[in-house]
Amino acid sequence: MSISELQVQTALKEAVDPNMQKDFVSAKTVRNIKIDGNNVSLDVVLPYPAKSVIAEIKQQVEAKLKTIPGMGNVNAAVSSKILSHAVQRGVKPVPGVRNIIAVASGKGGVGKSTTAVNLALALAAEGARVGILDADIYGPSQPMMLGITGKPESEDGQNLEPMLGHGLQAMSIGFLIDVETPMVWRGPMVTQALEQLLNNTKWHDLDYLVVDLPPGTGDIQLTLAQRVPVTGAVIVTTPQDIALIDARKGLKMFQKVNIPILGIVENMSLHICSNCGHEERIFGEGGGERMGKDYDIEMLGALPLDMAIRQQVDSGKPTVVADPEGRVAQIYKQIARRVAVKIGDLAQDHSAKFPSIVIQNT
Repeated sequence: MSISELQVQTALKEAVDPNMQKDFVSAKTVRNIKIDGNNVSLDVVLPYPAKSVIAEIKQQVEAKLKTIPGMGNVNAAVSSKILSHAVQRGVKPVPGVRNIIAVASGKGGVGKSTTAVNLALALAAEGARVGILDADIYGPSQPMMLGITGKPESEDGQNLEPMLGHGLQAMSIGFLIDVETPMVWRGPMVTQALEQLLNNTKWHDLDYLVVDLPPGTGDIQLTLAQRVPVTGAVIVTTPQDIALIDARKGLKMFQKVNIPILGIVENMSLHICSNCGHEERIFGEGGGERMGKDYDIEMLGALPLDMAIRQQVDSGKPTVVADPEGRVAQIYKQIARRVAVKIGDLAQDHSAKFPSIVIQNT
């Protein structure tokens, strides 16, 4: 007696994707089920980059299918396919970019830029094509964090080629000015510069563009919300009450302009003494989690106050590339997978599939 497709579907309903937190059937990731007597092959197509967990998911699916009585050989081919998702109405997509992730905070000094660069590197480590745009015109930090020197090239005199660092495509005002030159600009000039950096960079087939925003809820954030096609935003905070007050303002700003909040990252949640190993919550406890519950938004992860994180970004080798198998890098990768899953749950952008309508006099 051969295996039925119903048996395969029933078994897979009992297997839960650890990143999507849904079973493989309701997540609609199972494709091309082929049954040859007692042998079964199928595809699992994940809507998020999952290089570090593909083997684990393949093993999980195959093990669950082998529990079917009389099952012969099983082969599950696991892969990822990242699609474009919907953005604010009336905003045009950026050529060469499928999804834009804004990383924001209400106030400075909470580790937003460090989170942004490690999130971008973690998405790349999971197999995605990723870029990072440093939107902090007054205080650009990504050139130093990525260890990139030199100036971007332009073949046509108008558009810039992105700089490359650790596999990321990167653009920052910091590549175009001297490191000690202050940007003494008013708001309109800053917002124009941001739009030019975004639209006049020749991004090459990016699954995700991470935008490292300056702190606050001013001109640049408003420009981003109104004119840049943002798929979703990540809010960075520390457990400290004073940081949480400002983080809530940033969160509410994105909600007002209908940009989905993908989740909250809590930085500096726990300090571990490098000498004795004593754990201490210097900036308070559970602030990010409370904020998440108040607004029904996911807490994506909590990162320790670790001297190595600071040393690594200062040296131009952020944690995800400096210590890819370390505990902190694993936290960043888990955050990256959850961000990608949350984007995968959003409505897809089908605008590219519709033919353009041309009206002619005949």
